[in-house]
Amino acid sequence: MLVAALDLLWLRPKKVGGTEFYIRNLLDGFLRIEEPFHLYLMVSKDNRETFRHYTEDDRFELLETEVVSANIAGRILWNFFCQNRFLRKRGIRRCFIPVYCRPLFNGGITYVNVIHDLQAAHYPEYHPFHEIAYSRLCWWLDAHLSRHLVAISDWVRDDVRQKYHVKREKITTIYNPITVDREEVVPFEQLAEKYQVSEKAFYYTVAQLIPHKNLDTLIGVMERIKNTGTNLPCRLLISGVNGESREKLESRIRERGLEQEVTLTGFVENAERNALYKYCRAFLFPSVFEGFGMPPIEAMLFGTVVIATDRTCISEVTQGKANYVKNPHDLEEWIRVMQNPIDRIAEMDFERYDQMKLSRKYFELLRKYLA
Repeated sequence: MLVAALDLLWLRPKKVGGTEFYIRNLLDGFLRIEEPFHLYLMVSKDNRETFRHYTEDDRFELLETEVVSANIAGRILWNFFCQNRFLRKRGIRRCFIPVYCRPLFNGGITYVNVIHDLQAAHYPEYHPFHEIAYSRLCWWLDAHLSRHLVAISDWVRDDVRQKYHVKREKITTIYNPITVDREEVVPFEQLAEKYQVSEKAFYYTVAQLIPHKNLDTLIGVMERIKNTGTNLPCRLLISGVNGESREKLESRIRERGLEQEVTLTGFVENAERNALYKYCRAFLFPSVFEGFGMPPIEAMLFGTVVIATDRTCISEVTQGKANYVKNPHDLEEWIRVMQNPIDRIAEMDFERYDQMKLSRKYFELLRKYLA
């Protein structure tokens, strides 16, 4: 039987973007698995309450620590130097970490890690030195000390294998589970009043407000549409948790006189996000680097055409069925694609992201390497 700890100390609620949706979707899938298992959810002082409802199923048990997830440096030091002793003291010898962070040594514990991307290796200019050093150290430890690795796309798998010489049999691709309740949608009238938009007359995107998401390009696209009178909606809503680019984006919106055309919504609840997916003219995804990229798939589940870059894994996970911009920074190319998008959503195989199928894959993998 699978008996293991699941490290959730890295999760800062509503602060870590897609990785939070990923792990909560996976845990919800585990609830529906019928086989016996016991997972100790290793939680922090500031995220424990968001996981307590899982203990209504006696196969889950909270393993409460004194770690504060918001104190990132303190959490890292605890991971490095205290986690192994904490687990051994409780008789736990196996641990699943759904991100790349882990202790410096195994210390008698068997670890399985998930690598979502090697972003800091590809774009070091977007990260402070200490963050790059920490990421590279953890990736090396994952590759050499963890018993098995999961990559969230084939592109990430191949990237990890190339950079860290990981043997093919040590890393498995499992897509992120995507769960969208298509009935959980606020009335359009609510959106219209809140954001001053008309149905199918605005564009939408979801992203952390960080540089590689390339949101400044979309602001430039809106400015070009406005100034040239191009026959396209000149209205863009951007939803996402805060990031270091928020102030720069707000400044550029003001400098270009686009306060009425571009709105940063901040974090939105699922029902509002779903409605924005459903009622926008197209979902725009300008990111230049992704390990997976859930928002385009979520938008397509609502029947919305997606226009995205073809960088990294994006064409893989959208199955080649989105509309792609070859040069992510070319405003004219964005506008050309936006003028004549093709709807190929009917060709999508959404079963590839099915929560239960992917949760089952994780369950079988963990049972193989941790049971």
